[in-house]
Amino acid sequence: MATPSPAATLDIRLATTADAAAITEIYNQGIRSRLATFETRERTVVEVEESLQASAGRFPWLVAVRDGRVLGWANVSTYRPRECYAGIAEFSIYIHEDARGSGVGRVLLPHLIEVARAAGFWKLLSRVFPENIGSRRLCAACGFREVGTYEKHAQLEGVWMDVVIVENWIGAPDSAS
Repeated sequence: MATPSPAATLDIRLATTADAAAITEIYNQGIRSRLATFETRERTVVEVEESLQASAGRFPWLVAVRDGRVLGWANVSTYRPRECYAGIAEFSIYIHEDARGSGVGRVLLPHLIEVARAAGFWKLLSRVFPENIGSRRLCAACGFREVGTYEKHAQLEGVWMDVVIVENWIGAPDSAS
C-alpha cells in the first residue's frame, strides 16, 4: 500500500492562539539549531500569543496539522513601513524537527502564498542562511528565486553570517501578471 502524500494527510489552516504552544516549540527548535534565524533568545508562549493577536487581520499565520499535531507554521510580516512597500511581506516558515524533509513545507508554503495574495500582497521575500539547503530548496520548489546575498549581514554568537535573499512575485489579486 502506498504512503499517502503529505498534502492528503495535512490540514492547513489559519493559526489561532490555541496553537501558540506548538508554534513556540517549533520556533524554539529553529532558534536552538542556529540554522534558521539570528534570534538566540527562545520565545515564550505568551510572546507568540501576543504576536498572533497583533498580526490578526493583516499578516496571516498558518499551521500544518496532522492527526491533531502542529507540524509546521508559516507567517508573513511587515517588510518596510513606507506605504509604497505595503504589498511586500517577509515570510517565515518553520517545520517541527521530527517532520523536516517529509514534504510539510512543500504543502504549507504554497498555501501561505495564496493566503498572502488574498490579503493583498504582491511579493514575498525572506533571507536564508546559505547553509540552510533544505529551506533554499523549498523556496526554489515554490517559485522563489535567489536574488543576491547580503554578506556579513549580522552576527550569530560572534560569527558574521551571510544570508541569501529570496523573493517571489506572487501577483496582486487583481493583477493579470
